[in-house]
This record gives sequence, structure tokens and C-alpha cells, in this order.
Amino acid sequence: MRGFLRGYLRSPPAMIGLVLLLAVVAMAISADWLFPRDPLALAGRPLQWPAGNPRFPLGTDNSGRDIAAQIFHGARISLLIGVVATAIAILVGICIGALAGYHGGWVDDVLMRITEAFQTLPNFLLLLVLVAVFGSDITTVTIAIGVVSWPAPARLTRAEFLTLRNREFVQACRTLGMGDLRIIFREILPNALPPIIVYASVVMAVAILLESALAFLRLSDPNVASWGNLIGLGRDVLRVQWYVSAIPGVAILVTVLAVSLVGQGLNDALNPRLRGR
Repeated sequence: MRGFLRGYLRSPPAMIGLVLLLAVVAMAISADWLFPRDPLALAGRPLQWPAGNPRFPLGTDNSGRDIAAQIFHGARISLLIGVVATAIAILVGICIGALAGYHGGWVDDVLMRITEAFQTLPNFLLLLVLVAVFGSDITTVTIAIGVVSWPAPARLTRAEFLTLRNREFVQACRTLGMGDLRIIFREILPNALPPIIVYASVVMAVAILLESALAFLRLSDPNVASWGNLIGLGRDVLRVQWYVSAIPGVAILVTVLAVSLVGQGLNDALNPRLRGR
């Protein structure tokens, strides 16, 4: 644990990413305290520029809603989507990749063909199909993002299991009569987790971007204060009131950058080849 912390703290970009991510988390936690009203409620005159009215430090959107309130409450939505969608993608990916990599043979062939079938279509195109079929409420969107994001973690998990399944400690477990599931999830998986944990940061960043892209196309849930919804709303006045789209765009940029830098720091701390540098 000390080696992990030392390796992480040694990386300046990782520390910057951690500070930025903690700032976004603080925004999400303090949203109800700083902006107790419904962030989608009308608050004032439409399209007031930032700093033009002390009541609205970030201005108002096309409908007269407080942009600052939507930014703070939108942090909660983006983090929730990122965490839940990532958890779904990593869980499904681990289960499929672990079974394929451990058993090999026809099990590996079948599971990898299914994985390749999912990867035939681009993630966003498949996401559009799922949202069109099952609806665009925030729960459905989050689950759909997780469903389209599992193939890459599955292939990464499979590669790790192919490397580890014939190691001495696995052979010893088989000799002792341990069952396959116990060997997979209690012996091999803990040794395969570090690169999967690092890749989870990539999945989370992509999940946030996918929801924002859906919202920009007005295909996400319009009943939540989402950064993507705010960007899509500002599209109609982009030439004159560009701040409506620019402010949530910066929030998305900072969040995705923070998650990516934290993932880089985890890689530096967990990768034994980089730990001694």
C-alpha cells in the first residue's frame, strides 16, 4: 500500500488529476446546499451573460434557468453515469474475459465471437439503437452505455488470464482440488486486476462523453440537469450566446481530463515496470 501511494504521489499529472476530480466531486456533493432549488426551474431573464447579474454568476440559458445550478447538479449526473456505466462494463467484461481466458478452446471461441459481434458496430451507433428501442430516461441511458462498453475490458481480461492461467500458483490450486470458479475469482483475478482498474478510468471518461453526445443530439433524458443537455440547448444560440455551450463544455473537459490523469497515475503506481522510475 505504501509503495502504491508513493508511486502515485510521485506523478505530478496524477496529483493534478486527483485535485480536479475531487473538485468535481465536491461540486456534486454541495449542489443541494448551494442550489437547493430545482436546477431546471425558471430563475430569471433568459440569456443573461456570466457576471452580468450577481444572482447568476454563470448567467442563464435560453429558458432563463441558472447555469451555475445546472453545472453543479450536472456534476452529480455525470459522475453517476460514469461510475455506474463503468461498473457494468467492467463487471460484464471481467466475467466474459475471465471465462474465455481461463477455459480456452470452444468456450474462448464462442465468447470472443460474441465480443467481436458487439465490436462490429461503433459504440455510439449501437448506443443510439439501444436508446431508440428502450427509451432515453437516465437509467436506460446509463445501462446502455455500460452494455456497449464491455468488449474492450473483456478482451483485456482475457489477455491477462491467458498469461496467468498456466502459472505455478494456478497449477498448485488445481492440484489441491480447487474448483474452477474459485481459481478464477479468488486466485487469478486479483493478479489480473491492476491493468483492468487502470482501464476503468478510460471507460469512465468515454461514458461521460457518450452521455454528453447523446444529450447534445437531444436523445438523453431531458428531465435531468445534464451538462450535455445544456450544451445541446446552447446550440441554438451558439453564434451570439456561446457561453451557454462553452461553460458545460469546459466542465466536461475538466472532468474527462481529471479521470484520464488519475488513470495515468494508477498505471504508474500499479505497473511494476514503471514503479521504480
